[in-house]
Order: sequence, then structure tokens, then C-alpha cells
Amino acid sequence: MVTMNKVFVLPPSEDWIVDRFVKEWNEDNSDIAVMHPKDADVVWLLADWAWDQLARTGWLTNKKVLTSVHHIVPEKFKDQDIKNFLLRDKFTTAYHVYNQQTAEFIKNFTEKPIHLVKYWANQKIWHQTADKLDLRKKYNLPESSFLIGSFQRDTEGSDLISPKLEKGPDLLADAIEKWWSTNKKIHVVLAGWRRQYIINRLNLAKIPYSYFERPAREIINDLYQTLDLYPVTARCEGGPQSLIECGLINVPVVSRNVGIAEQVLPQESINDNVTLAIPNVPNVEDWKLPNGYQKYRELILSL
Repeated sequence: MVTMNKVFVLPPSEDWIVDRFVKEWNEDNSDIAVMHPKDADVVWLLADWAWDQLARTGWLTNKKVLTSVHHIVPEKFKDQDIKNFLLRDKFTTAYHVYNQQTAEFIKNFTEKPIHLVKYWANQKIWHQTADKLDLRKKYNLPESSFLIGSFQRDTEGSDLISPKLEKGPDLLADAIEKWWSTNKKIHVVLAGWRRQYIINRLNLAKIPYSYFERPAREIINDLYQTLDLYPVTARCEGGPQSLIECGLINVPVVSRNVGIAEQVLPQESINDNVTLAIPNVPNVEDWKLPNGYQKYRELILSL
């Protein structure tokens, strides 16, 4: 009988998506999950940027350490970031990344093994629940319009005007304006927070939209189901998670060639000018739970 390594997964405690990942993992892998690093064989730095919380307390010493790198924006990876990466590398046993772009980037800074393991897709959270028209009525969205969705953020917290370029809100606005020029039935559905940039662009172009600021996850799940299209216009991504969520909820997507796009979409749906791409629903069937956990369990066992 193979004995699995016990694993402690580091949460960022930021009320962000990685906290949700940690919660899901601990609940569904209770046979190997432990709640304190002292009880672990493996410390999984799923929140890689929070690694020094454990380094300061000594809990990374004499442990196997799996470090997940979600994504790196090359233009922002400067001297201090490199210094921090190299400091953390001294504790790291192996790296985990979600896409090949990230793997290619970090191999310039480490000789440790790098494992590409895709996200899991939680169909218990993201799934179809109701009829599209019924949900449009529920949320006062136009029933006969072509609904384009975007559920993210556009700006940094310190500046609510300038676009967060790696998220591509400027490219999203450009694409919507192009589609609007030939289809005046477009209506944009925005959710999330710090959406000031895209809202300003839509107002200037007189493109109708509805904004749901920081809605509950259940509402986002509903809003996905009202959509006809979800464009991914980021310049740099680890995921994005929206590709997985759209796949589970059956929402057509067009995407730039970022993150996991090539893992879940046919080439016809990927174009750095998304207005030239052909929409398709991302294929995440093999990523669903519990199968989605298996590669992680195998990786943890191998350390």
C-alpha cells in the first residue's frame, strides 16, 4: 500500500480565488490534508507570494516544498521580484505552473523541476441552473440583445483610471467598440470591481451596459448563463478562471493566446485580435472533479 505524503496548503487569507482553491482542496482531500505545517511532509505554497509567512516561522525548513506560480508579468518582474524568487527558490523542492508560458519564463531563474498541472474545474460551483431568458428577466437584462460579459477588474487599487494592462481592459473596449459598429443590439454585462476604465469607455462610445459590483458567486453563476459571448483579452494570464467557468456553464468564448487558452479552445477561437476569432465553448470535461485533483495528488506523492 502506497502511503501518501501529508500536505499543508498555504492560503493567502485575502478573500480571493486562491483561498477558495485551498478550501476546496482541504474539504475534498481530507485523507492527506493537514491544517498546520508542522504535521505536513509537503508544504504547498499555492499562494506563492505569501511564502515568507512560513519562512519567517521556520516551517519551510526540512520540508518538501511545492511552489505554485500562477503567472508572471514579464514587464513587472524586476530586481526585487527576482531577488524574492531566488530567496524562495532555496526552499523550493519543485515548481507547479498552469501553462507553458509560465514554465518557459521561470526556467530562466531556477534549476528545480517544473511541473505543468492544469487547474481543476469545480462543477459543484459553476453549472447551469435556469433558462437563459428567465435569468435575463431576473436581472433586468434585455431579452433580445446580444450579451457580452466581462467579470474581472480593470484597474489597480491605487489608480482607478489607468487600465491594468495585463488584464487587457483597453483591448476589451476596442473589441466591443468594433462589434458595436456592426451590431447595435449589443449589451455588455459587467461584474467584479474596479471596472471604472471599461465603464468610462462604454459611456464615451454610448454602448449600453449593466454593472453588478462584486456580486456573490451564485449571482456570477447566473450572469454567465445570460451571455452570448465572453471575450478574454488579457495580455498575461495564469488561467484565466473564466475559461474554466465558461466551459462548465456552456458559454461561448473568444480569447487571446494567453494562459490556458490553447488547452481548452480550438485554434479558431484564439486570436490576439479577438474580433477575428470564432466563438466556442471551452472543453474542460476532463478537468472536472474528482478527476481534476488526481494529477496534484500524484505530484505530491512524487516529491
